[in-house]
Amino acid sequence: MDLRTYFDEFDAQDWPQPDEGTVRFAMVGLGWWTLDFAIPATDELEHLETTVVVSSSTEKAESVAEKHETIERALTYEQFQDGAGTDAYDAVYIGTPNALHLPYVETAAEYDKAVLCEKPLEASTERAQRLIEVASDITLGVEYRMHVQPAVRMMRELLGEGFIGEPTLVHGNMAQDLLEINPDPDQWRLNPDLAGPGGSVTDLGIYSINTSRFVLGSDPLAVSGSVWSGTEAFESIPDERAAFTVEFPDGVLAACSASQNAHHESSFRVTGTEGEFVLDDAFLGGERVLTVSRGDTTIRTEFDQIDETKRSLKYFADHLLTGTPIKGNGEHGLVDQRAIEAVYEAAERGERVEI
Repeated sequence: MDLRTYFDEFDAQDWPQPDEGTVRFAMVGLGWWTLDFAIPATDELEHLETTVVVSSSTEKAESVAEKHETIERALTYEQFQDGAGTDAYDAVYIGTPNALHLPYVETAAEYDKAVLCEKPLEASTERAQRLIEVASDITLGVEYRMHVQPAVRMMRELLGEGFIGEPTLVHGNMAQDLLEINPDPDQWRLNPDLAGPGGSVTDLGIYSINTSRFVLGSDPLAVSGSVWSGTEAFESIPDERAAFTVEFPDGVLAACSASQNAHHESSFRVTGTEGEFVLDDAFLGGERVLTVSRGDTTIRTEFDQIDETKRSLKYFADHLLTGTPIKGNGEHGLVDQRAIEAVYEAAERGERVEI
């Protein structure tokens, strides 16, 4: 196998590309991720536009609209749900807290609008299932930005080609200092009513779970795990720190860890019978480096970094305009939701839980 062929096409966008058309987005939920990543991405891409913004207050929505030439309507959540501005957008990006995804998907479905929803799908498996049901007649995508990360796509392809033999072990970690990013102790990620059953596995551990699924091309069978919380600011969630094992078919085991109160670090490793892949700074948006090893050969690949949110929005819009299916759809997201809940159940019961 000539790895140079893969590296020459490292940054390839290997999915259907539209010849024409524009997708106009309504951005629902104007948190920092929407403001710093999602809206700027549509400003830069030729066939995407943000034309509607939706927030809890008219003042906030209007202040954002004033900064972007393409935005035609600034709405409150209530106005959006009442059908205001439906002629001004084609698709909805939902960046609200997890437990508020369902009502805005319901609105989008009512007005026959496509949806790109932040992960996880909702705050519980039950609500995620309801979300999928109401979205059955529209295009529903989940914003899995690692699906468009060139290094992750290369790992998936090389694994499929047998470059490291049969996969055996996966190691995934993601940790950050949440209160340094957002010092508000009352933020929604630490509120079970808005975030779901926890804070670290739900928000960070999902990256290890889903990236493992994407690279391996298989879904989890069972999990086991442990969680701990002991700092006052994290007393509302069970998992200030979490470590868990995910079992995949053919005996492949993924050892994962996540923390919202630790040193900023992330990594992803896949070990096979004949070699391994290591992706440094895998999930947190730094200068990623992919190391590919087999036998006596080790290639350390430093590559041009991409804006993953920008490419993820493009991926969604490209599939929407070409009428082709999206890998990270609602059913795909439901598997992660079940796995997340199983981790918390396993930690509480102290035993292995089948998914």
